[in-house]
Amino acid sequence: MATQSTSHGQLVVLCATFFIFSSIRWFIEVESYSLPENHAAFFIFGDSFLDAGNNNYINTTTLDQANFWPYGQTHFRFPTGRFSDGRLVSDFIAEFAKLPLISPFLQPGFHQYHYGVNFASAGAGALSETFHGSVIELKAQIKYFKEDVETWLKRKLGKAEGGLVLSKAVYLFGIGTNDYMSLFLTNSPFLKSHSKSQYVDLVIGNLTTSIKQVYDSGGRKFGFMNLPPMGCSPGLRGERGECLEELAEYANVHNQRLVKVLEDLEKQLKGFKYSLYDFSSSLRQRMENPLKYGLKEGKEACCGTGRFRGVFSCGGRRGVKEFEVCRNPNEHVFWDSYHLTENLHKQLADELWSGSSNSHSSLRDLFQTVCG
Repeated sequence: MATQSTSHGQLVVLCATFFIFSSIRWFIEVESYSLPENHAAFFIFGDSFLDAGNNNYINTTTLDQANFWPYGQTHFRFPTGRFSDGRLVSDFIAEFAKLPLISPFLQPGFHQYHYGVNFASAGAGALSETFHGSVIELKAQIKYFKEDVETWLKRKLGKAEGGLVLSKAVYLFGIGTNDYMSLFLTNSPFLKSHSKSQYVDLVIGNLTTSIKQVYDSGGRKFGFMNLPPMGCSPGLRGERGECLEELAEYANVHNQRLVKVLEDLEKQLKGFKYSLYDFSSSLRQRMENPLKYGLKEGKEACCGTGRFRGVFSCGGRRGVKEFEVCRNPNEHVFWDSYHLTENLHKQLADELWSGSSNSHSSLRDLFQTVCG
């Protein structure tokens, strides 16, 4: 259990200093990184599971930010904006693909788009209405990709070469959880005005539109993660003492329809290739049987307070100042009330990359496939 002995003022200055130097270090790393001859760029769209720090640069609340201690304590040794104690699944995938860390789109001074870009934003959903005004929704992420990155690549490298980068790239999507979480965390009118089936159709419809927009820009290789069992996260389990089954029902319907949509797109769109990772089954297996995966705790978060450390207070910047930090995050599935530890991200990345019983194809296959 951690004790909070550093004064608030000292902590702010320390974190700000670390943050400035980290941005400079990442910028230098990307500038000096030699581009592999047959590399495939990596573009990332999603929510807090994949956000590498975009929300550091928007006007939002600390509910959707993680740029304060103890976030980042394990690997970076300072808060980067990632909702974990260290690296995310996308960071490991970039490493496996022999790419540098993929920088957040909004990071000041970042324009090395030929390696890829991370557009993910904590709190974002496929629907623009999801936490509207405090996140970068999927529609805006796609707009940034098309109007800024695609334009830059074709202007900087030439239309043909820029188009080749886009066709060889891998596009990872991890989004949708917040669209369903928001139904239960806010007074959403959608619960009254839409049936479960209608609402899922809206979310899947927006995701499908975004996929087609990337395809129209030249994208051919796509990675997807279905929705995790977040109804059993410490944040929701802590409030009720049990899982929120209604949320699980939404996720199950979503995941079933996602399978069908991707199968249809593969038939409809020439050259469309995809990998679908069963994030739901993989995470549930670790929550229910942590010892099998080298873990000790599948239900209680490492950082937070209350039952299952389910109060979303990690860092003491979200209204509730009290929080505890476990001694060894690597033993836990969950880092905070809703997000995973670096160790879990690494385990998931290994499966995403190599393929497993929980995946359709693998990201490694996509990175090694030549599309033209």
